Amino acid sequence: MSPELHFILLLVLRMTIAAAFVVSASFIAERTGPVIGGLVATLPISAGPSYVFLALDHDAAFIAQGALSSLPINAATIFMCLTYVMLAQRRSLVVSCGSAFAVWIAIASIIRMFDWSLTAGLAANLIAFGVCIPLLAGYRHVKMPLVTRRWYDIPMRASLVATLVAIVVSTSGWVGPRISGIIALYPVVFTSIMVILHPRIGGPPTAAVLANSAWGLLGFGMAIAVMHVAVVEFGSAIGLFLALATCVMWNLTLWWNGRRSRRIEA
Repeated sequence: MSPELHFILLLVLRMTIAAAFVVSASFIAERTGPVIGGLVATLPISAGPSYVFLALDHDAAFIAQGALSSLPINAATIFMCLTYVMLAQRRSLVVSCGSAFAVWIAIASIIRMFDWSLTAGLAANLIAFGVCIPLLAGYRHVKMPLVTRRWYDIPMRASLVATLVAIVVSTSGWVGPRISGIIALYPVVFTSIMVILHPRIGGPPTAAVLANSAWGLLGFGMAIAVMHVAVVEFGSAIGLFLALATCVMWNLTLWWNGRRSRRIEA
């Protein structure tokens, strides 16, 4: 088998695996309501496969540097969510989603101009979430209508994440860890939720899913920080596992606390 054919087949396999993760998580998010849906959406179901495939192709130093670039991008994502949530209450999908995407691109473009340390990345997240979480709180409690699935849902979701993985894997060798870390953090799941749910159930219920993702997204940022430190100390495999464990434990804690609060109120 030629090297070119081997690369193409491996790339297709990686794209398929990543697409399967995102499609499954998106269905769960739709069927479980805005609270659980928001938590599921902040699991590393898009960035996770991208980083796993990067780790197969590059050393631990590359992954650690990529994580430093990814960390402040998480702050850009919460501002993207805030933009969409506020506009989606009254505006169309094109205006709401387009503006949110523009905000993410603008902030990401500024972020890539600087060399980020772990401390600076954490500070950026704390400031961003300190501003956005209180502003999003009022949009969280909206009843989720029944979602009817259409034939193009799965191909659309699969193509979004497969394209992201293809870009990350194919370009990582020449764009370096900084740009790879930025691209890997593009919020594919959030974009999929906006594009698919907004026309079907309306802006406010769709916005509620993203509003409920704020605390989960904060945990995702901590997981990126854990990945950076752990990859340096223990290697890529352990670092990626500890990052995943951080995300899962954080979201389970949020779910448990929310469930206990509802019991107390009842």
